[in-house]
Amino acid sequence: MTATTSQTVGGTGLRIGERDFTSRLIVGTGKYANFALMREAIEASGAQLVTVAVRRINLDPSKEENLLDYIDRTRVTLLPNTAGCYTAEDAIRTARLGREAGLSNLVKLEVLGNPQTLLPDTEALLEAARVLIREGFVVLPYTNDDPVMAKKLEDAGAACVMPLAAPIGSGQGILNPLNLRFILEAVSVPVIVDAGVGTASDASVAMELGADGVLMNTAIALAQDPVKMARAMRLAVEAG
Repeated sequence: MTATTSQTVGGTGLRIGERDFTSRLIVGTGKYANFALMREAIEASGAQLVTVAVRRINLDPSKEENLLDYIDRTRVTLLPNTAGCYTAEDAIRTARLGREAGLSNLVKLEVLGNPQTLLPDTEALLEAARVLIREGFVVLPYTNDDPVMAKKLEDAGAACVMPLAAPIGSGQGILNPLNLRFILEAVSVPVIVDAGVGTASDASVAMELGADGVLMNTAIALAQDPVKMARAMRLAVEAG
């Protein structure tokens, strides 16, 4: 079975673990000019899964403006992520912190290799994934475009694999479509293209190649009009 036939909802949606989503677009919450603009863009995107960096949000009740106050959790599911972690231990600790704070047992697992490229350290990623899966987390790992590693992550129990299209924030689009096809053939869990998607056409190409979903942040948040870009990305994913 391929991911595109085994893990979709009614042929059009997305299944992550036991959760079903009608939208295949996942969006981030960083880099926006302000939280109000972020909220508008999320609404325009139609995304039902929204990722937040555990290390960058205020988990304690306070009077300070809080990113979480601008997310309607009755309409979207939070996807905590471990952005900014460079070791398996740090990523595991951050994931636990997010769950203990009541965010979710979902985790977009990121273990970065270095701050220049923001490429994943896949050895540490696999180590962290195994630990968190044993602890009951639903793990969505950000990985490279290596089909061998994608299969190892699936075998470890990952709910999906999230190969990069290009380095985070680069906007370069899908640099290696052949490897993406290999990954789609290698695994039966959903394949969600993550990082490097810069334009609506990039998003459509990812879906045309057979991806089950697309995650993006920079392309929307840093657009001249983030709300219009969010709407364009929504339509591109639907069209693809």
